[in-house]
Amino acid sequence: MSKLNIGIILGSTRQGRLSPQVGEWVKKVADARGDANYEIVDIADFKLPLMGEVDATEQATAWNTKLATLDGFVFIVQEYNHSISASLKNALDYAREAWNNKAAGIVSYGSVGGARAAEHLRGILGELSVADVRVHPALSLFTDFENGSVFKPADLHLTNVNGMLDQVLAWSGALKTLR
Repeated sequence: MSKLNIGIILGSTRQGRLSPQVGEWVKKVADARGDANYEIVDIADFKLPLMGEVDATEQATAWNTKLATLDGFVFIVQEYNHSISASLKNALDYAREAWNNKAAGIVSYGSVGGARAAEHLRGILGELSVADVRVHPALSLFTDFENGSVFKPADLHLTNVNGMLDQVLAWSGALKTLR
């Protein structure tokens, strides 16, 4: 059986964002496992305008085409005002069927580990028929980022990242049979 394709979705588009550092770390850990094809998918690359403001057929088609190639996801989510970023919500809304019957893990960060953003994302994923997994690496802006800008995760997070990836792969493989 061929390896599953897992997209590591960067959930922010703002200048100075930290999600690329976190995403690269997750990808490095994931690639070392050798059990799936992992790739970073940066929503900023798709330049999705706010839904409904302009014709975004080209951007939406590219976004949906990319998502359709993936069997599962790991969302890198930062907490903005107790929730996910507007750019991530917008990107989630630009697709429907491309999300369905796939699994997702969440790696969050913020002042309380991004827990509130992760909980909001779980509700949205449920509506999109995405099965989110239980293990959730939660990173602290105070202890896992030097000066709030350089990602230096504590070693203890490796256990949770690997546990989350185990669950994402198990669920993604099972859900693939439904698609």
